[in-house]
Amino acid sequence: MEQIKILIVDDSAFMRMVLKDIIDKEPDMKVVGLAKDGVEAVEKAVSLKPDVITLDVEMPKKNGLDALSEIMLKSPTRVIMVSSLTSNEASITIECLEKGAFDFIQKPAGSTSWTIRDVQDELLRKIRESMKVSIEKLKNIHFVGSKKIRKSARVNILGEKVVLIASSTGGPRSLDVIIPQLPENLNVPIIIVQHMPAGFTASLAYRLDKISNLKVKEAEDGELLQKNVVYIAPGDFHLGLRQEDHKIKLFLDKSDKINNVRPSADFTFDLAAEIFKESALVVILTGMGRDGAKGAFKVKHYGGKVIAESKETSVVYGMPKIVVQEGYADFVLPNYDIAEKMLEILADQPRGIKR
Repeated sequence: MEQIKILIVDDSAFMRMVLKDIIDKEPDMKVVGLAKDGVEAVEKAVSLKPDVITLDVEMPKKNGLDALSEIMLKSPTRVIMVSSLTSNEASITIECLEKGAFDFIQKPAGSTSWTIRDVQDELLRKIRESMKVSIEKLKNIHFVGSKKIRKSARVNILGEKVVLIASSTGGPRSLDVIIPQLPENLNVPIIIVQHMPAGFTASLAYRLDKISNLKVKEAEDGELLQKNVVYIAPGDFHLGLRQEDHKIKLFLDKSDKINNVRPSADFTFDLAAEIFKESALVVILTGMGRDGAKGAFKVKHYGGKVIAESKETSVVYGMPKIVVQEGYADFVLPNYDIAEKMLEILADQPRGIKR
């Protein structure tokens, strides 16, 4: 059996030891090198040619983002970021995901809810999953030319409508292409369910808000759903919708994981479909598993539309593939064509909420 060769990069000798111990116990994996800073990371990535790199975010000499950028230029490799939950590290981690990192794990240090065992299972799973993805896709996906839509487009979108987006592994890159293309006068609210731990979704919202015409924010419990706002479900909470006095309120929910994730797109889509009926538009982006498929089915049942991201731009063609295979997708498109199709569908769809 050919082993997966892994380079561990971390400025903490303890973390290097812990990660090496976890990985070396696996018969299909082998640690081929250790690096203590970003400069050493680049050197060893080039000389050792590992299959996967675990890359610390905050390091001396060169941080994780700078090291990642250089590695993807000189010796493209599958990279899993290792990030602690500080606003700075979370922000850098999101940028790394947009610049070619496959995924990330959260460090166990500084968070009582994260044990070494939690990290172990997640790390090993993500290493194995990353091997299914071509390096060419990780290297090139950020540079796919995206069409630019004017800040204010001539949109004639009437009625009460909603856009529901599900994304997981590779999601930040596709959102980075889609959301900035949308005009500020969209006249529709957007809800994004991105599989991410608590804390990182706030950084994702902040980064998207800076590059988009629409306001992007992390959803809050009890706030009213408003047009021209993009709401991101907070990590570790399901995001729900309920009608109150002809208005729609968002609520956060800590019930059990669905499809082994929280937030779950199926939780949100199910409730949104009941309210918006045929006036809901679902977009299923890159990611593993099948979250969003049941929600997409329910939206289709009520006459809404479903867009699935194509294999061409999906880092992991899992969630969209299920929706396509089940026959729920009305359109299968690369991420750079999705915003334009969303505008078309929203302008065509009549009616609104059934009171």
